[in-house]
Amino acid sequence: MSKSSVAFVCRECGGESIRWSGQCPHCRAWNTLEEFRAPRGAGQEARRAAGGPARPVPITEVDVSAAPRLVLAWDELNRTLGGGVVPGSLLLLAGEPGVGKSTLLMHLAAQAALAGGRVLYTSGEESAQQVGMRARRLGVATPGLLMLAETDLDAVVGVIERETPALVIVDSIQTMHDPAVEATPGSVSQVRESAARLLRVAKASGVPVFLVGHVTKEGAIAGPRVLEHMVDTVLSLEGERGQEFRILRAVKNRFGSTEEIGIFSMGEDGMAEVRDPTTVLLGDHRAVPGTAVLPAMEGSRPLLVELQALAATTQYGLPRRAVNGLDLNRLHMIVAVLDKRAGVELKQADVYANVAGGLRIVEPAADLPLALAIASSLRDVPLPVETVVIGELGLAGDVRRVGRMERRLQEAARRGFTHAMVPRGSVTAPPPGMALIEVREVGEAVDLLLRGREAARPASQPAAN
Repeated sequence: MSKSSVAFVCRECGGESIRWSGQCPHCRAWNTLEEFRAPRGAGQEARRAAGGPARPVPITEVDVSAAPRLVLAWDELNRTLGGGVVPGSLLLLAGEPGVGKSTLLMHLAAQAALAGGRVLYTSGEESAQQVGMRARRLGVATPGLLMLAETDLDAVVGVIERETPALVIVDSIQTMHDPAVEATPGSVSQVRESAARLLRVAKASGVPVFLVGHVTKEGAIAGPRVLEHMVDTVLSLEGERGQEFRILRAVKNRFGSTEEIGIFSMGEDGMAEVRDPTTVLLGDHRAVPGTAVLPAMEGSRPLLVELQALAATTQYGLPRRAVNGLDLNRLHMIVAVLDKRAGVELKQADVYANVAGGLRIVEPAADLPLALAIASSLRDVPLPVETVVIGELGLAGDVRRVGRMERRLQEAARRGFTHAMVPRGSVTAPPPGMALIEVREVGEAVDLLLRGREAARPASQPAAN
């Protein structure tokens, strides 16, 4: 076994130190330094494997068409990856236990195998029989899918070099053990060196490698933060065990956009892509108090999502604010703006906000529809069912324009919506059949969509506020 040099690596930022200390000198985090033993001569071995010293090539002479992407059968996967799997790339898929990481990668492996290449599925957590049972249960068992139950990284690399598969899946990186590193599997040293070695294999052979990563109880990817810096793409699979839908999001992508998402449904027979997410997310939208429809942009495509709010008189001295799929700080700001600028009294009301379908919306375009949903719930008056709402709110109560308005409105018109409340002056040519309701301030928006409908309420139905 080769000699190794000792360093201390921070789990949070990946910074190195020559000695241990209670606080990381790079990111100032406490108790995050772990011992790291790197084998000496690793760089020389990599240069020998590459076949000698490197020589620069003019960038104009680089042949980018020699390695086309591997296009999978699911468009949702291809969209999230930026058009397909790039040869020689190293990808990390992370998610909570039981969310469906292994199931998704099994479908991906089967699609790559049916495309004409052999796929190597390496499992360090399950036996070959267990993985084989899952493949048969999912209906994706195919001779082109090779199974290897192994944790020794030397054996895994040897099989990759011998079999030359079209795709490699390592489930998971925390179980891999490099004999050259004096540390236990899952430690900072092992995870870092194992990922670095698989990265060299991927770049040298042109074989894309998928790594499965665990997450901590806070939802962050387990292991050293340098692992996220090393890989080309970081994918996050989100969803609750009790929910049907799973959302695949690209947190980092060197070969595509990080704004694209893929939506899948989890059933007894595994996963299936959702080809029309708007129909599934919007569901049976009805005129119910506390709901508003937002044409949200997820990457290059608009999705119509339903924002839900519930405002009720609190039973305690301190009102509660809670969100699901939205930013809590943004909700606090919207509540303050409604109270100060629109006359919507929320000082003695609990406010809950939710995005239907399990999506997470972070764009400012959700400010105005969320504000109207809160006011609608408090006054128990529904918004017009045929109206979509778009707009950002400022602290002065002004409604500001957002990007790609035409694309949003076109999708809303295609789905049968006939009215759209938008910031004044933000749209020059609305889609055919759609009428615009232009507003400048949030108080004006509340008056236009709620006051008239509240006046039309039957006398037997009193207002909530």
